[in-house]
Amino acid sequence: MPELSPGRDGTGGVIPYNNGPALAAYYCGIVSMLPVLGLVLGIPAFILGIKGLKRRKKFPEVKGSVHAWIGIILGAGSFLLQAMVGAVMAVAVISGG
Repeated sequence: MPELSPGRDGTGGVIPYNNGPALAAYYCGIVSMLPVLGLVLGIPAFILGIKGLKRRKKFPEVKGSVHAWIGIILGAGSFLLQAMVGAVMAVAVISGG
């Protein structure tokens, strides 16, 4: 079995271990697609995604920009969608319809 060179993790850079905010944003974004969890995890996914992009910009050798963007898009989208659905449901309950 060949030795890995220093700084390599064996995944070919697919999992950005050196960019924790981007990785956390990715997982928060994925989980935020579940009902109700988008309201809880959508904002942290968005914020962590931005932090992950800033880390990638500051340290170009660090991977994770795609994970950060997925966290931003899924987090914001899930939060907005679930907030709108909640608002529509609240209006329907209040109006008695």
